[in-house]
Amino acid sequence: MTTSSSEQGVSLGMPELPAPAYPDDVRARLEADAREVIARYPDSRSALLPLLHLVQAEEGHVTRTGMRFCADVLGLTTAEVTAVATFYTMYRRRPSGDYQVGVCTNTLCAVMGGDAIFEELQEHLGVGNGETTEDGKVTLEHIECNAACDFAPVVMVNWEFFDNQTPSSAKRLVDDLRAGRTVEPTRGAPLCTFKETARILAGFPDERPGAVEASGGAGPASLVGLRLARGEAAPARVVHPRDGGPHDEPQDRAPQDRAVHDPSPTQHLSSHDAPQDTSASDPAHPAGPTAEEGE
Repeated sequence: MTTSSSEQGVSLGMPELPAPAYPDDVRARLEADAREVIARYPDSRSALLPLLHLVQAEEGHVTRTGMRFCADVLGLTTAEVTAVATFYTMYRRRPSGDYQVGVCTNTLCAVMGGDAIFEELQEHLGVGNGETTEDGKVTLEHIECNAACDFAPVVMVNWEFFDNQTPSSAKRLVDDLRAGRTVEPTRGAPLCTFKETARILAGFPDERPGAVEASGGAGPASLVGLRLARGEAAPARVVHPRDGGPHDEPQDRAPQDRAVHDPSPTQHLSSHDAPQDTSASDPAHPAGPTAEEGE
């Protein structure tokens, strides 16, 4: 007696059935939004990226149904839409949490503690990279550079900055998110859910009071070049790599006669040389930097 392939649990490689359509009321609402987005572009297919954000805002990730919708309204094949949706990491391909917690593990953040933060959060939350907690609140992932190196190590929640993190402050941050407590980013707009963030990224206005006015400023290290260009700061003295003397020292002096340049705290060009307060998620340490932008 033999058993069939289905009884043995063997896949016959049958093609996947077409994705189901959205319910009529959902499709009508999304079509109205899609028309508004498409009207912004001279070529309709240019609207694909914001439309993927739009369907992501509907279900929290880009589903096969969402990709089918994008293909239908733009006159593309589902293969063309799938190629784009699977290329960019900002589009989620499976259900995600209300809060996407990304730990920067690129070079500078990693050596400043990002790797340690990511490892401790995985253990603390009981999830791996790209996985979501059982309560559906937090999805954890490691991410690449967020252009905030002068605030390293950096954690982002739904693309809002939480600067100068430590393992303990990061764990307190995710605990607050899961408990529904109010969490304020170090800089930038107030937090909203991932679905709400996706709709904003699709190009629809953020109607929350004060959200548009909130913005994230550059850190002191990022502004040094601008300050130098404006003549607002004295040129930095570069320490000689061998004897510690500044490059602008006369070269005819003997090495032992050259003064060793020991910069004061106000001369440091990097916020990492002058430690700053940690993130707003740690009540005992207000969010840094302590200096106002441009000072």
